Amino acid sequence: MSTSLLNVFNPEDHLVVWLLSAFVMAFVIAYSTFPTILYVAKKKHLVDVPDSRSIHSNSVPTLGGIGIFFSLVMVMTITGALLNPKVILLVMGAITLLFFLGLKDDLTVLSARKKFSGQLFAALLLIVFTDTRIIGFSNILDVEMLPYWVSIGFTLFVYILIINAYNLVDGVDGLAGSFAFCASAVFGALFIMTKEYSLATISVALMGSLIAFLRLNFSTKNKIFMGDTGSMIVGFLLAFFSISFISDAQVNQDSQFHRAAPALVLAILFYPLVDTLRVVLVRIILLKASPFKPDKSHIHHHFIKAGFSHVSTTIIITVINVAIIGIAYSLLHLNLNTQIVCLLIYGSMLYVLPFVILRTKTKSFGFKVNN
Repeated sequence: MSTSLLNVFNPEDHLVVWLLSAFVMAFVIAYSTFPTILYVAKKKHLVDVPDSRSIHSNSVPTLGGIGIFFSLVMVMTITGALLNPKVILLVMGAITLLFFLGLKDDLTVLSARKKFSGQLFAALLLIVFTDTRIIGFSNILDVEMLPYWVSIGFTLFVYILIINAYNLVDGVDGLAGSFAFCASAVFGALFIMTKEYSLATISVALMGSLIAFLRLNFSTKNKIFMGDTGSMIVGFLLAFFSISFISDAQVNQDSQFHRAAPALVLAILFYPLVDTLRVVLVRIILLKASPFKPDKSHIHHHFIKAGFSHVSTTIIITVINVAIIGIAYSLLHLNLNTQIVCLLIYGSMLYVLPFVILRTKTKSFGFKVNN
């Protein structure tokens, strides 16, 4: 059946129409689903109650991940026959597992060990059955290839790191959704360039669902959070995109990203990865506390404390990360080690810049930015 359909309609021959259809379909499904989710969440009191760590004063539903999941599964189900069925089915299976784990955590409480176990199993599904893994360090620190089992172990570590680093971004209205939207857009463009149309379709579908989510996440009357359900699914997909892109570039020596893929992925995910590293080091070295103890020490929290609003914080961080990606892309011709060193330098400087500007204005004009 799929062969007959491909003979009549090949997505590659109508790529713009195909990807636009996937985007619109995901948006419409999510947009139509969220009102029902909001109604049920409020009716059953399935909301996030503000505590000492909250930066909101009102209870907010945390089931936005349901709408994201539902729209993604519907799009992948409808388009899967014309794409790579193996990849589509495995991705659907993995995010379905994470959906139920996240939903349980949003509704009750799920231990960190069970969440990690579920994330490892979902990642292992794709690593083993698609052999999509980081096969080496692309000569970073003179390390080229990794032994098979070391490669699998390192790839699993990268999955867990990205999923949980992304989860930590979800602390300001619109930030997690906006960051994921931009990251998905960049990955979608890269997958089009490398002719990975199945992954490009998933990327644009995620973009469509996130646009529908952001409409409510920024809302003041009908606000909704993506919750652990959404952050695990979206974080997993960003990790899958990252590893798929690196794996394809490493295997294909003719790829223009053969030696540069790790630096480009690091640029795309710069904010959550660097912020997570910084927070962990601060908690361990300065505060002598557990690295897993939640607090308000993330970069976006410092923006809020400095007087920036949720919207301005989201816009600034998103624009900075887009700028970091643009600079990284312009440096692809350099040695990979040089790219990474430059990325760490200019990336860190760009995130410090807003605070320097704010402090300079405050001293010069004697005013304070208010929320």
